[in-house]
Amino acid sequence: MKIALHAKNKLGFIDGTYRKPAANSPSLYQWERCNAVVLSWIFSSVSKEIFCGLVYAKDAYSVWEDLKERFDKICGSRIYVIHRDIVRLSQGSSTISVYFSKLKQLWDELSSMVTSPSCECLASRSYVEYEQQQRLIQFLMGLNDSYGPIRSQILLLSPLPSVSQAYSLVSQEESHRQVMTFQTITDAPTTAFYSSSFKQSGSIKCEHCSMPGHMKENCFRLIGYPPGHKLHKRFPQTKGTKGISRTPRVSAHNTISDASATTTDASGVTFTPAQYAQILQLLENSTDKQEHSANLAGTSTGLQNPQPCPASTGSVCLPNGTLDWEDNGDW
Repeated sequence: MKIALHAKNKLGFIDGTYRKPAANSPSLYQWERCNAVVLSWIFSSVSKEIFCGLVYAKDAYSVWEDLKERFDKICGSRIYVIHRDIVRLSQGSSTISVYFSKLKQLWDELSSMVTSPSCECLASRSYVEYEQQQRLIQFLMGLNDSYGPIRSQILLLSPLPSVSQAYSLVSQEESHRQVMTFQTITDAPTTAFYSSSFKQSGSIKCEHCSMPGHMKENCFRLIGYPPGHKLHKRFPQTKGTKGISRTPRVSAHNTISDASATTTDASGVTFTPAQYAQILQLLENSTDKQEHSANLAGTSTGLQNPQPCPASTGSVCLPNGTLDWEDNGDW
Protein backbone atom coordinates (compact mmCIF):
# COMPACT_ATOMS: atom_id res chain seq x y z
CA MET A 1 0.00 0.00 0.00
CA LYS A 2 2.85 2.40 0.77
CA ILE A 3 4.49 1.65 -2.57
CA ALA A 4 1.25 2.35 -4.45
CA LEU A 5 0.59 5.60 -2.57
CA HIS A 6 4.15 6.76 -3.07
CA ALA A 7 3.93 6.09 -6.81
CA LYS A 8 0.77 8.25 -7.01
CA ASN A 9 2.30 10.96 -4.80
CA LYS A 10 -0.40 10.37 -2.17
CA LEU A 11 1.74 9.13 0.72
CA GLY A 12 1.26 12.45 2.55
CA PHE A 13 -2.45 11.72 3.05
CA ILE A 14 -1.70 8.83 5.45
CA ASP A 15 1.41 10.08 7.25
CA GLY A 16 -0.11 13.44 8.22
CA THR A 17 1.81 15.66 5.78
CA TYR A 18 -1.28 16.73 3.81
CA ARG A 19 -3.84 17.60 6.46
CA LYS A 20 -7.33 18.82 5.69
CA PRO A 21 -7.28 22.55 4.84
CA ALA A 22 -9.62 25.16 6.30
CA ALA A 23 -13.22 25.38 5.18
CA ASN A 24 -12.64 28.60 3.20
CA SER A 25 -9.44 27.29 1.52
CA PRO A 26 -9.52 27.12 -2.30
CA SER A 27 -7.74 23.72 -2.22
CA LEU A 28 -10.38 22.10 0.00
CA TYR A 29 -12.27 20.54 -2.88
CA GLN A 30 -9.10 19.14 -4.45
CA TRP A 31 -7.97 17.69 -1.10
CA GLU A 32 -11.33 15.97 -0.59
CA ARG A 33 -11.09 14.36 -4.01
CA CYS A 34 -7.59 13.00 -3.29
CA ASN A 35 -8.64 11.86 0.18
CA ALA A 36 -11.57 9.93 -1.30
CA VAL A 37 -9.23 8.22 -3.78
CA VAL A 38 -6.88 7.11 -0.98
CA LEU A 39 -9.82 5.87 1.12
CA SER A 40 -11.16 3.80 -1.78
CA TRP A 41 -7.71 2.19 -2.23
CA ILE A 42 -7.56 1.31 1.46
CA PHE A 43 -11.10 -0.10 1.49
CA SER A 44 -10.41 -2.30 -1.53
CA SER A 45 -7.21 -3.68 0.07
CA VAL A 46 -8.52 -4.82 3.47
CA SER A 47 -10.64 -7.88 4.23
CA LYS A 48 -14.42 -7.74 4.51
CA GLU A 49 -14.31 -8.01 8.29
CA ILE A 50 -12.03 -4.98 8.60
CA PHE A 51 -13.95 -3.05 5.93
CA CYS A 52 -17.12 -3.17 8.02
CA GLY A 53 -15.39 -1.12 10.74
CA LEU A 54 -13.98 1.45 8.29
CA VAL A 55 -16.89 2.12 5.96
CA TYR A 56 -18.03 5.28 7.81
CA ALA A 57 -14.56 6.84 8.03
CA LYS A 58 -14.03 10.27 6.40
CA ASP A 59 -10.29 10.82 6.78
CA ALA A 60 -7.59 8.61 5.25
CA TYR A 61 -5.08 9.66 7.92
CA SER A 62 -7.32 8.55 10.81
CA VAL A 63 -8.07 5.24 9.07
CA TRP A 64 -4.38 4.56 8.55
CA GLU A 65 -3.53 5.35 12.15
CA ASP A 66 -6.28 3.05 13.37
CA LEU A 67 -5.00 0.18 11.23
CA LYS A 68 -1.44 0.84 12.34
CA GLU A 69 -2.40 0.77 15.99
CA ARG A 70 -4.28 -2.51 15.65
CA PHE A 71 -2.08 -4.50 13.30
CA ASP A 72 1.36 -2.91 12.92
CA LYS A 73 2.82 -4.45 16.04
CA ILE A 74 6.10 -6.33 16.41
CA CYS A 75 5.16 -9.72 17.76
CA GLY A 76 7.88 -11.59 19.62
CA SER A 77 6.31 -14.94 18.86
CA ARG A 78 6.38 -14.26 15.11
CA ILE A 79 10.04 -13.28 15.29
CA TYR A 80 10.73 -16.52 17.12
CA VAL A 81 8.90 -18.53 14.44
CA ILE A 82 10.86 -16.82 11.67
CA HIS A 83 14.20 -17.55 13.34
CA ARG A 84 13.16 -21.17 13.88
CA ASP A 85 12.12 -21.57 10.23
CA ILE A 86 15.42 -20.12 9.04
CA VAL A 87 17.42 -22.56 11.16
CA ARG A 88 15.31 -25.57 10.12
CA LEU A 89 15.14 -24.72 6.42
CA SER A 90 17.30 -26.96 4.23
CA GLN A 91 17.58 -27.62 0.52
CA GLY A 92 16.41 -31.23 0.49
CA SER A 93 15.00 -32.17 -2.92
CA SER A 94 14.54 -28.52 -3.98
CA THR A 95 16.73 -26.73 -6.46
CA ILE A 96 19.14 -24.01 -5.38
CA SER A 97 16.82 -21.33 -6.76
CA VAL A 98 13.75 -22.55 -4.86
CA TYR A 99 15.72 -23.02 -1.64
CA PHE A 100 17.25 -19.53 -1.82
CA SER A 101 13.86 -17.92 -2.59
CA LYS A 102 12.29 -19.45 0.54
CA LEU A 103 15.21 -18.31 2.67
CA LYS A 104 15.16 -14.78 1.28
CA GLN A 105 11.44 -14.49 1.97
CA LEU A 106 12.07 -15.24 5.65
CA TRP A 107 14.94 -12.74 5.75
CA ASP A 108 12.78 -9.98 4.25
CA GLU A 109 9.95 -10.62 6.67
CA LEU A 110 12.34 -10.49 9.60
CA SER A 111 13.85 -7.23 8.32
CA SER A 112 10.40 -5.66 8.15
CA MET A 113 9.84 -6.44 11.83
CA VAL A 114 13.29 -5.60 13.19
CA THR A 115 14.50 -2.18 12.10
CA SER A 116 18.16 -2.05 11.18
CA PRO A 117 20.29 1.08 11.53
CA SER A 118 20.37 3.08 8.30
CA CYS A 119 23.02 5.69 9.08
CA GLU A 120 26.50 5.79 7.55
CA CYS A 121 28.44 5.53 10.79
CA LEU A 122 31.03 2.84 11.51
CA ALA A 123 28.75 0.99 13.94
CA SER A 124 25.99 0.85 11.33
CA ARG A 125 28.33 -0.57 8.67
CA SER A 126 29.64 -3.17 11.14
CA TYR A 127 26.08 -4.24 11.94
CA VAL A 128 25.21 -4.61 8.23
CA GLU A 129 28.38 -6.67 7.59
CA TYR A 130 27.58 -8.92 10.54
CA GLU A 131 24.01 -9.42 9.27
CA GLN A 132 25.29 -10.33 5.79
CA GLN A 133 27.77 -12.80 7.30
CA GLN A 134 25.01 -14.45 9.33
CA ARG A 135 22.85 -14.81 6.25
CA LEU A 136 25.75 -16.33 4.31
CA ILE A 137 26.32 -18.94 7.04
CA GLN A 138 22.61 -19.74 7.16
CA PHE A 139 22.49 -20.21 3.39
CA LEU A 140 25.52 -22.52 3.36
CA MET A 141 24.26 -24.54 6.34
CA GLY A 142 21.04 -25.44 4.53
CA LEU A 143 22.77 -26.84 1.43
CA ASN A 144 22.90 -30.59 0.85
CA ASP A 145 26.05 -32.50 1.80
CA SER A 146 26.83 -33.01 -1.89
CA TYR A 147 27.77 -29.32 -2.05
CA GLY A 148 30.39 -29.73 0.66
CA PRO A 149 33.39 -28.98 -1.65
CA ILE A 150 31.97 -25.72 -3.02
CA ARG A 151 30.87 -24.72 0.48
CA SER A 152 34.42 -25.18 1.78
CA GLN A 153 35.82 -23.10 -1.09
CA ILE A 154 33.42 -20.23 -0.32
CA LEU A 155 34.30 -20.23 3.38
CA LEU A 156 38.03 -20.13 2.54
CA LEU A 157 37.64 -16.91 0.53
CA SER A 158 38.93 -13.72 2.15
CA PRO A 159 36.99 -11.55 2.48
CA LEU A 160 33.85 -13.61 2.55
CA PRO A 161 31.53 -13.03 -0.42
CA SER A 162 28.02 -11.69 -0.10
CA VAL A 163 24.99 -13.96 -0.07
CA SER A 164 24.21 -13.11 -3.70
CA GLN A 165 27.75 -13.97 -4.81
CA ALA A 166 27.65 -17.27 -2.92
CA TYR A 167 24.29 -18.09 -4.51
CA SER A 168 25.77 -17.43 -7.96
CA LEU A 169 28.71 -19.80 -7.31
CA VAL A 170 26.50 -22.60 -5.99
CA SER A 171 24.04 -22.15 -8.86
CA GLN A 172 26.87 -22.56 -11.38
CA GLU A 173 27.96 -25.75 -9.63
CA GLU A 174 24.38 -27.06 -9.86
CA SER A 175 24.23 -26.34 -13.60
CA HIS A 176 27.54 -28.10 -14.15
CA ARG A 177 26.31 -31.20 -12.33
CA GLN A 178 23.14 -31.29 -14.39
CA VAL A 179 25.19 -31.29 -17.59
CA MET A 180 27.43 -34.09 -16.31
CA THR A 181 24.43 -36.14 -15.20
CA PHE A 182 22.83 -35.80 -18.63
CA GLN A 183 26.02 -36.97 -20.34
CA THR A 184 26.28 -39.96 -17.99
CA ILE A 185 22.70 -41.00 -18.72
CA THR A 186 23.26 -40.62 -22.46
CA ASP A 187 26.44 -42.74 -22.42
CA ALA A 188 25.11 -45.35 -19.97
CA PRO A 189 23.89 -47.93 -22.58
CA THR A 190 27.22 -47.88 -24.46
CA THR A 191 29.15 -48.18 -21.21
CA ALA A 192 27.01 -51.08 -20.07
CA PHE A 193 27.53 -52.82 -23.41
CA TYR A 194 31.30 -52.58 -23.26
CA SER A 195 31.31 -53.61 -19.60
CA SER A 196 29.22 -56.67 -20.39
CA SER A 197 31.42 -57.53 -23.36
CA PHE A 198 34.54 -57.19 -21.23
CA LYS A 199 33.15 -59.53 -18.59
CA GLN A 200 32.13 -62.07 -21.21
CA SER A 201 35.47 -61.91 -22.98
CA GLY A 202 37.29 -62.67 -19.75
CA SER A 203 35.21 -65.71 -18.81
CA ILE A 204 34.15 -67.27 -22.17
CA LYS A 205 36.44 -68.60 -24.88
CA CYS A 206 35.56 -70.40 -28.10
CA GLU A 207 36.95 -73.91 -28.40
CA HIS A 208 37.00 -73.71 -32.20
CA CYS A 209 38.66 -70.40 -33.06
CA SER A 210 40.14 -69.68 -29.58
CA MET A 211 38.63 -66.18 -29.64
CA PRO A 212 37.17 -64.80 -26.36
CA GLY A 213 33.62 -63.54 -25.96
CA HIS A 214 31.54 -66.40 -27.42
CA MET A 215 30.97 -70.16 -27.27
CA LYS A 216 31.70 -72.74 -29.95
CA GLU A 217 28.05 -73.18 -30.92
CA ASN A 218 27.83 -69.41 -31.62
CA CYS A 219 31.07 -69.12 -33.58
CA PHE A 220 30.59 -67.27 -36.83
CA ARG A 221 33.21 -69.45 -38.52
CA LEU A 222 30.88 -72.39 -38.01
CA ILE A 223 27.41 -70.88 -38.43
CA GLY A 224 28.24 -68.04 -40.83
CA TYR A 225 28.37 -64.29 -40.36
CA PRO A 226 25.10 -62.39 -39.68
CA PRO A 227 23.68 -59.69 -42.00
CA GLY A 228 25.47 -56.39 -41.62
CA HIS A 229 28.88 -57.95 -40.97
CA LYS A 230 31.63 -57.15 -43.43
CA LEU A 231 32.16 -60.88 -44.12
CA HIS A 232 28.45 -61.68 -44.52
CA LYS A 233 28.55 -61.56 -48.33
CA ARG A 234 31.43 -64.03 -48.50
CA PHE A 235 30.21 -66.32 -45.71
CA PRO A 236 26.47 -65.68 -45.23
CA GLN A 237 24.58 -67.04 -42.27
CA THR A 238 22.25 -69.84 -43.30
CA LYS A 239 18.59 -69.39 -42.45
CA GLY A 240 17.50 -71.16 -39.32
CA THR A 241 20.95 -71.45 -37.75
CA LYS A 242 20.76 -68.41 -35.48
CA GLY A 243 19.18 -69.19 -32.12
CA ILE A 244 18.48 -72.87 -33.03
CA SER A 245 20.32 -75.70 -31.38
CA ARG A 246 21.02 -78.68 -33.68
CA THR A 247 22.70 -82.04 -33.20
CA PRO A 248 26.32 -81.69 -34.23
CA ARG A 249 28.05 -84.09 -36.58
CA VAL A 250 31.71 -84.73 -37.38
CA SER A 251 32.82 -83.49 -40.77
CA ALA A 252 35.69 -84.68 -42.96
CA HIS A 253 38.14 -82.52 -40.99
CA ASN A 254 36.81 -83.69 -37.59
CA THR A 255 35.16 -80.29 -36.95
CA ILE A 256 31.69 -80.02 -35.46
CA SER A 257 29.38 -78.43 -37.99
CA ASP A 258 25.71 -77.93 -38.73
CA ALA A 259 24.00 -79.59 -41.67
CA SER A 260 23.08 -76.19 -43.04
CA ALA A 261 26.12 -74.21 -41.86
CA THR A 262 29.54 -73.52 -43.26
CA THR A 263 32.56 -75.28 -41.78
CA THR A 264 36.10 -74.07 -41.22
CA ASP A 265 39.09 -76.39 -41.14
CA ALA A 266 42.31 -75.92 -39.19
CA SER A 267 43.86 -73.81 -41.96
CA GLY A 268 41.08 -71.24 -41.70
CA VAL A 269 39.49 -72.04 -45.11
CA THR A 270 35.70 -72.12 -45.02
CA PHE A 271 33.61 -74.56 -47.14
CA THR A 272 29.89 -74.98 -47.55
CA PRO A 273 28.27 -78.44 -47.19
CA ALA A 274 27.89 -78.66 -50.96
CA GLN A 275 31.59 -77.93 -51.43
CA TYR A 276 32.49 -80.57 -48.84
CA ALA A 277 30.32 -83.12 -50.67
CA GLN A 278 32.12 -82.41 -53.92
CA ILE A 279 35.52 -82.70 -52.21
CA LEU A 280 34.56 -86.04 -50.67
CA GLN A 281 33.34 -87.31 -54.03
CA LEU A 282 36.58 -86.26 -55.68
CA LEU A 283 38.57 -87.99 -52.93
CA GLU A 284 36.55 -91.18 -53.37
CA ASN A 285 37.01 -91.13 -57.16
CA SER A 286 40.72 -90.51 -56.70
CA THR A 287 40.97 -93.44 -54.28
CA ASP A 288 39.15 -95.76 -56.73
CA LYS A 289 41.46 -94.79 -59.57
CA GLN A 290 44.52 -95.36 -57.40
CA GLU A 291 43.29 -98.82 -56.43
CA HIS A 292 42.46 -99.64 -60.07
CA SER A 293 45.91 -98.48 -61.17
CA ALA A 294 47.52 -100.59 -58.46
CA ASN A 295 45.59 -103.66 -59.65
CA LEU A 296 46.62 -103.03 -63.21
CA ALA A 297 50.22 -102.55 -62.15
CA GLY A 298 50.15 -105.86 -60.27
CA THR A 299 48.63 -107.66 -63.28
CA SER A 300 51.02 -106.19 -65.76
CA THR A 301 54.00 -107.65 -63.88
CA GLY A 302 53.19 -110.98 -65.49
CA LEU A 303 53.02 -109.39 -68.95
CA GLN A 304 56.67 -108.48 -69.26
CA ASN A 305 57.38 -111.62 -71.27
CA PRO A 306 53.98 -112.79 -72.49
CA GLN A 307 53.84 -116.06 -74.34
CA PRO A 308 51.69 -116.40 -77.45
CA CYS A 309 48.70 -118.59 -76.97
CA PRO A 310 48.65 -121.46 -79.32
CA ALA A 311 44.89 -121.51 -79.29
CA SER A 312 44.41 -118.30 -81.22
CA THR A 313 46.40 -115.68 -83.00
CA GLY A 314 46.69 -112.27 -81.26
CA SER A 315 46.23 -113.71 -77.78
CA VAL A 316 48.56 -114.36 -74.90
CA CYS A 317 48.19 -117.16 -72.41
CA LEU A 318 48.21 -116.10 -68.76
CA PRO A 319 48.14 -118.18 -65.60
CA ASN A 320 44.55 -117.16 -64.93
CA GLY A 321 43.23 -116.82 -68.45
CA THR A 322 43.73 -115.25 -71.85
CA LEU A 323 44.39 -111.52 -72.55
CA ASP A 324 43.46 -110.41 -76.06
CA TRP A 325 45.70 -108.17 -78.08
CA GLU A 326 43.80 -105.33 -79.70
CA ASP A 327 44.68 -103.59 -82.92
CA ASN A 328 45.41 -100.31 -81.22
CA GLY A 329 48.26 -101.82 -79.23
CA ASP A 330 46.48 -102.08 -75.89
CA TRP A 331 45.94 -105.22 -73.88
